[in-house]
Order: sequence, then C-alpha cells, then structure tokens
Amino acid sequence: MFLNALRAAFAAVFFTGISTFSALAEHTGRPLEWQLNLQGAASPVMEGIADFHNLLLVIIISIATFVTLLLLYVIMRFKASNNPVPSKTTHNTLLEVLWTVIPVLILMTIAIPSFKLLYFEDRAADAEMTVKVTGEQWYWTYEYPDNGGFTFDSMILDEGELGEHPRLLGVDNPVVLPVDTTVRVLLAAPVTGVIHSWAVPSLGVKTDTVPGRLNETWLRINEEGWYYGQCSELCGPGHGFMPIAIKAVSKEAFGAWVTGAREEFARNDQGDKLVRVTQNIAQNQVRQ
Repeated sequence: MFLNALRAAFAAVFFTGISTFSALAEHTGRPLEWQLNLQGAASPVMEGIADFHNLLLVIIISIATFVTLLLLYVIMRFKASNNPVPSKTTHNTLLEVLWTVIPVLILMTIAIPSFKLLYFEDRAADAEMTVKVTGEQWYWTYEYPDNGGFTFDSMILDEGELGEHPRLLGVDNPVVLPVDTTVRVLLAAPVTGVIHSWAVPSLGVKTDTVPGRLNETWLRINEEGWYYGQCSELCGPGHGFMPIAIKAVSKEAFGAWVTGAREEFARNDQGDKLVRVTQNIAQNQVRQ
C-alpha cells in the first residue's frame, strides 16, 4: 500500500514537472504555478544563463552521484566483517594527485564559461537606444532620452485593475521596448533614496539602482509580449509593491507608441506626480 502510494506521488511530481517544462517552452515573461525551472529565456543574456545553469546541473549531479557511489563502495568494501584486520595505509601518491588535479579541471570547466557570460552581460555593445531607470520610494521612473526625453512613473495596479496582468506584477505605465533592438539601460536612485534592484528574470537582467551612482546593463528582447519582474533588493516597506512590466512590440509599433507617449507624458506635471506618489504610499500601507 505504502509503495503504491509512493509510486503514485512520484509519478504525479514527474509528470507535473514534464508539463511545466513544456509550458516554459511555450510561455515566457512570467512565473508559472508549480514552476520547477528558470523562466523561459527571452533574450541572449538569459539564454546564456540557462545554458550555464544546465552545465552546472550536469556537473553537480555527476559529482553527487560519484561521491554517493564511492561512499557506498567504501561502506561495503571496508566494513568490519570484511576487514577484521584494518589496513594501515596512510599515503597514496596517485590518489592525492588525482583528487587535486580533477577538482582543478572541474573548476576550470566552470570558470571559463562563467567569465565569458559575465563579460557578455556587462558590455552593451552597439546599443541602439537608451532607457534610464530610477528607483524611487516605492515605484519606478523611466526616461527615454533618445526618443524625445519624455519621463513617466510606473506604479503597481490595484487588484481590481489588473485585468490580464498577474497579481502584484501589473503596473499603470509599462516600459515599452522594441524587439530585436539592443537597449542600454542606465540605472540610478536619488541621492536621498535607497538601493533597489531592477530585475526581470526572463530577460536575464538584475542590476541595482544605487543612490549617487549610475549603473549600466543591457537587454535585447527576442519576441513580442509581456515580461514581468520585481524589485529584488530589500528597500523598505514598499519593497513588495515595486513590479516591473515590459511590453515588447515591433519596431513599427514602438515608433507609434513613442509619438503618443511624447504628448501624453508631457502633460504630467509635478502636481500630478505628487498626487500619484501620495496615493501609492497610502495603498502600500493598506496592503501591508
């Protein structure tokens, strides 16, 4: 009875995992229920991260399997009943060379692609446009300096306004970006502010906004659609209510959006911003 139940539980977990992996192949940009793997890669950087993750997974499983089998062998081969007279061997030159050289080779196998990936993530080569992100308390401000210099704030939506957006991930003004475009992202925070982290898992982006410092990252989105993230640095009472929503569109649609955005966000004066910030703070206090 117990074994049958155990088999049934294992089968359920296994097939749930298979279906989740299949869903990940079809859907990107958001977390899924019962997700077992990374979010589906939607950028070159995230593709590199996923490949590196899979390499590490193979290495880790291989090491764990080898150590487990070796431990079982030692337990059976050298137990007291098989060795009434214990061996007094204390040194083995070949063995000591092997357990020094093999870990070094494993670390080199990990280090080389790791450094290549870090260098790839760090360089925004031949960026076609720039977006500036400012981490406020507690919302995001976005500026498009290459497209007219307009600026807007992005704040979390109430649950009644979410529509098709996931809970705690919907915003009133999403970041709109064109696909197949290398975008330089500059990140900052007010000098009197706190540290935030602008993170979008499916795009492989996670960079801090630090007061008094300008950080830089980049992204290139492969497919149109919605991509969600959150502030990933503990930044205060509004930390859990700083979602990031990116809407990736075609280059033609982006051009049309820019034309409308210049006019729309030019009308947002500081008075309107103060009202929206005050409302955002009040809503965060209610959610807590």
